[in-house]
Amino acid sequence: MQICAVGVAHHTAPVHIRERLAIGHARLPEVLSELQRYVDYGVVLSTCNRTEIYVSGGIERKLEEHAIKFLNDFTGVSFADLLPHIYLKKDASACGHLFRVAGGLDSMIIGEYEILGQINTALEIAEQSKMVNLPLRQLFNQAAGTGRRIREETDISKNALSVSSVAVDLAKQVLGELKGCCVLVIGAGEAGRLVAKAARERGASRLIIYNRSRDKALELAKSLGAEQVTDDLCHALAEADVVVSCTSAPHTVVDYEHMVQAKKRRTRHQVVMVDIAVPRDIDPKVKTLDGVVLYNLDDMTEICNANRNRRQRESLKAMKIISAEADDFLDWWQSLEVKPTVTALIKKAENIRKMQLEQTIKKLPPMSEEQRQNLEAMTRSIVTKVLHDPIAYLKEDSRNKKEYSKMVNEIFRLDREKV
Repeated sequence: MQICAVGVAHHTAPVHIRERLAIGHARLPEVLSELQRYVDYGVVLSTCNRTEIYVSGGIERKLEEHAIKFLNDFTGVSFADLLPHIYLKKDASACGHLFRVAGGLDSMIIGEYEILGQINTALEIAEQSKMVNLPLRQLFNQAAGTGRRIREETDISKNALSVSSVAVDLAKQVLGELKGCCVLVIGAGEAGRLVAKAARERGASRLIIYNRSRDKALELAKSLGAEQVTDDLCHALAEADVVVSCTSAPHTVVDYEHMVQAKKRRTRHQVVMVDIAVPRDIDPKVKTLDGVVLYNLDDMTEICNANRNRRQRESLKAMKIISAEADDFLDWWQSLEVKPTVTALIKKAENIRKMQLEQTIKKLPPMSEEQRQNLEAMTRSIVTKVLHDPIAYLKEDSRNKKEYSKMVNEIFRLDREKV
């Protein structure tokens, strides 16, 4: 059994590639159903900054090729566009990578905590789709546990930033301050809530919430203290000094014509727009309009690098935890790999012992129950001692464990069951 991970992330692919590969949570059951045509088992982890597929199956299958072909077929992104940006990780490398992701070390914002919930959700949906085997289940559960341990034992997430708060900070850098500013938040999900919270904390005097579902917008507004909710996007764009868009829509929410109409109503010249959605919410062409400053996720590098540098010491602590947890997982996985061989070897030896003991007893004079038990104990002891070294070697932490397991299986002609 092998595990393979393929994907793209913020450090390997620009946003115009990532948005073409993005998979919303609502589509995950459909995606997993399609993935089943390519691999035996798989989990899809898709966030605003990464799309990764973790797959598992027998060693006879070229999992990475099947996973990449699935991405190509399902998203329509050509191999020419995909291959320069995709990464491939197998077995120990795939495990270590997921643990770093769970710990927030592979995120654009080091130490961000949203990824833990996203990992749990990815596993839960894959379980519901019956696409999870024992190694994948253990891997994702232990990754989530590793992420929690890192946050408990280090300060990696102390005063943690989020993509949402960085978006507000980016706007603040341009404007100097947010005091007296009107901030329009497009999207009332968790990212929208964090944007609104950050804007309030940084001094925004007015917040407008726009969302496809008015009920969700009202719920968010109520939690923030009765902020304004609108159904008129063009009017809100005309009012705002800052626009942060973070919906999960598969299409553009703010198009060029929206901004053209909004500018006709505007009394203030400049508007700062930050698009943190993948796929992008705001038509990139709006930045050609006079007075419009537009940023997307790829424009947050400077703030993210500063955050990364501040957390470098905690990252080193986190890596020690990840290394230990990854070793524990690999030990468990290796023991899982050899368990069928150990079980089959013991079973075969026990069957031979019982058969030979019964044949011997039939040739001996009648024995008392005590004598019979002593003979039974002696034969068990012989088998246990003969098998001790082979079994101990199989269970040792060895890079050649799989090869040794295969050799033992062939030498003793064991009938192994599939894990």
